[in-house]
Amino acid sequence: MKAPNKIMDGKVVLVTGGTGGIGKDIAEGLASMGANVVVVGHDRSKGEAAAAEIKARSGNEALELMVADLSSQAEIHRLAREFESHHDRLDVLVNNAGAMYATHWETQEGIEGTLAVIHLAPVLLTSLLLPMLHRSAPSRIVNVSSWSHRRAKLNLDDLQMKEHYSASAAYSRAKLINLLWTYELARRLGGTGVTVNLADPGGASTEMTRSEAIPWVFRTINRLGRKVMTTEKAARVSIYLASSSEVEGVNGAYFDHNNKQIKSSKASYDEAAGKRIWDVSAELAKLDPSMPLQAVNRIR
Repeated sequence: MKAPNKIMDGKVVLVTGGTGGIGKDIAEGLASMGANVVVVGHDRSKGEAAAAEIKARSGNEALELMVADLSSQAEIHRLAREFESHHDRLDVLVNNAGAMYATHWETQEGIEGTLAVIHLAPVLLTSLLLPMLHRSAPSRIVNVSSWSHRRAKLNLDDLQMKEHYSASAAYSRAKLINLLWTYELARRLGGTGVTVNLADPGGASTEMTRSEAIPWVFRTINRLGRKVMTTEKAARVSIYLASSSEVEGVNGAYFDHNNKQIKSSKASYDEAAGKRIWDVSAELAKLDPSMPLQAVNRIR
């Protein structure tokens, strides 16, 4: 029998959206490598069942559940404090949680829901945990992206789609916005020992892709391809970016579901748009625009 791969022994990993779909398989894969994985989910009973399953399948009891609603900035602050109270290091942060809503709605902070979960949650959580990531360097951030960002039309004056809302368009736009922000983050993280890369999982049949918010043609494709478009396959690129020595030191790159570095859309490399997204994101997340480097500089 082949000996289990324990290359993540001693590493602490946080995976958002880790109690179902692709995130659950990411968590299981990294736990199987020996990592102490903390999964974040929004439903405690579902999360406890998922955590028990991951432990059983990975053979790793060092798996924890933390519960938070990532559409709420107050909840994200609480999550960061809870994580810091339980751990003194963070080697890998996987921002995987996603959402798609059939109708336009706003969070308590007045943020459109899709933008809040897909983009601002990673912005805020990453910024709050960056000092710990820096203390643990070399460390990694993996932001889970989507091919659908290529279909997005970016209107910098209406990021929250208050006019002409569409579920699929909101999702694609939020993914592009997060790409622009991630590339800007990579530029700012150069030389800190912390890297950030993007994982495109490809197609996968998940609870979200079966939602009524998804156009019927995509639901049909996902239903027909369920046996091929598995979450296990979709998780592989995030696991690769979180663990492989092949990407040690790689920063600001986009990888497809075959673990191959590729180009994202032309629009995603617009540095001027990236800087504007950075500032707007800081405003919406109530962060100093100099974050997260300000936090890193304080502990150097």
